[in-house]
Parts: sequence; C-alpha cells; structure tokens
Amino acid sequence: MSKTIDAKGQNCPIPVIMAKKEIEAGGQSFIVEVDNTTAVRNLEKLASTRGFASSVEEGEGVYRVAFSKDGEAVCPAVQDEKGANWVVFVGRETIGSGSDELGANLMKMYFYTIVQESELPSAILFMNGGVKLPVLNDQIVEHLRDMQSRGTEILVCGTCLNFFEIADKLQVGTVSNMFDITQRMLYADKVISL
Repeated sequence: MSKTIDAKGQNCPIPVIMAKKEIEAGGQSFIVEVDNTTAVRNLEKLASTRGFASSVEEGEGVYRVAFSKDGEAVCPAVQDEKGANWVVFVGRETIGSGSDELGANLMKMYFYTIVQESELPSAILFMNGGVKLPVLNDQIVEHLRDMQSRGTEILVCGTCLNFFEIADKLQVGTVSNMFDITQRMLYADKVISL
C-alpha cells in the first residue's frame, strides 16, 4: 500500500517540497493529495524530472497524484556554449524606479535587445508583478516566444498568476513554482535581476 501525503490547502511550493522529501527518503511509490490544478502540474513535472511515472485521479475537489518509480531522471537540456548557464529573474513590470512609463519602455527594449543576441539565457524566471509581462505585454510575449523556440526556458510563478487573477491568460511559458524557480537560480552560473 502506497504512502499518502496530505498537501491539501498548502500553497505552492509546499506540495512539491513534501513530494521531494519523500523521494529523497527513498520513496518508490506514494500519493500526494492536493486541491488545485497548479499543484498537480508542478507535481507531475517533479515526477518526470526525477524518473517517476505519475497519474492523477480527481474526486470532490481533491486530486490524488500517484508517483511510482519507473526509470532514470530526465535532465533539462543544457546549452553547450560558454556562458550559456545564466538566467534572468524578472520580479516587476518595469526596470528601475523614478518613472513607470520609462521603466516599462526600458523593459520592452531589454527583451528586444536580448533576443537579438546569439547567446540567450538558459531560463527567464517571472515572479510577483513580473508575471504580467508574459500575460499582458504582446511585444514582450513575441520576444519570449522567439527565445523559447531557441531553447530558453520560460518559468512563470503560478502563485503570482493566481494572486493577480491572470493564470488563465498566460500567453507564453510554463506555470511554475518557487521550488523550480529557486533551483534554476541556485544552479545558474549567473543570475541577472531586473
């Protein structure tokens, strides 16, 4: 019989961290119960990257995400070029302070400029007010799609999207969580914060 982890009512990334601890403790087969689809997606992603098969059952507002060990962990693609392991962290809609209008234009120009480069960041991480950019700013969305098609991972904080009530409007990138975003920052050679 599989162990059941009750993560209902827990905000992201707590369910992912609870599952990660079970994996690190040697768990081969277990179930995590959650009450939202963002947690389900994040748990499925964790299962995939750690070499676990996952399945989901839903009933009465509770999702049961079953983990079972099925093989080798899948490592994210890593670019080979020198300096390729750098990430950009975007925590707001503007660059700098003093004028929001100027800061918004600077942000658009930053993404326009960076997409012209041959060496792109391995990931762009959006949190807090920054999550509005891959949702509401069509010009930046276009640049992000270009970078994503060239191998840049776009991670957008699900808790932040939910807070601003725009989760259903995400145009580019993957809904993510604090755990995944923190991992990208910890293992990057360089983090640029905007």
